[in-house]
Amino acid sequence: MSWLFIFDLFGTFIFAVSGAFKAIKYELDLLGVIILATITGVGGGMMRDVILGNTPPSVFSQEIYIILTVIAGLLVFFAASKVVWRWNWIVLADALGLGVFTAIGCMIAQQAGLSVIGTIFMGSLTACGGGAIRDLLVNEIPMVIHSDFYATASILGGVFFLLLNQFMVNDQWLLWSTTFFVFFIRYLAIHFHIHLPKSKPMRRSPSHLMRLQQQLKKRKNRKS
Repeated sequence: MSWLFIFDLFGTFIFAVSGAFKAIKYELDLLGVIILATITGVGGGMMRDVILGNTPPSVFSQEIYIILTVIAGLLVFFAASKVVWRWNWIVLADALGLGVFTAIGCMIAQQAGLSVIGTIFMGSLTACGGGAIRDLLVNEIPMVIHSDFYATASILGGVFFLLLNQFMVNDQWLLWSTTFFVFFIRYLAIHFHIHLPKSKPMRRSPSHLMRLQQQLKKRKNRKS
């Protein structure tokens, strides 16, 4: 059993747990909890495999992935009231999962011969894709584009992976180093409340402002 496969299983389980908690937040039934756990756990990897042409995706050829997500969903469903008191641990585990999937996505992209941008993109897609689908299913703006330092940590992890790869570091060290680099960045962001600058809200929508501008032009034309 390779380190890549072990890392993938660990990341799948951790992300499945976070997906199941999102379902608990919205008081979904047992099936809903399992579906969100599964989507979060394997969604990013599925999209990556389809884009790279690795079909069918590994989740459909190796049942262990689905089994893990179902177990995670069941554990959260029946033990959420006890586990929630350890929420800080769940957040840290999610940060570790973010690092794991970033490292895996970058590694698979490198093996497929992708460019620098492609490698960073695949790392981020693997790490954030499942969570984005999860948020859309519960009618939320995906966390990766509006909250915390989440996708940014994954992107920085992809850059770190490529820099480290220039020194001909073996695959095992690449996985470990990238994982803990992303985890460390994400931990710092959580601890010190670091986030990217946000756009300022507009008092009126662009379409409304455009209509006002057109009305002003018409008034000027009438006066002239």
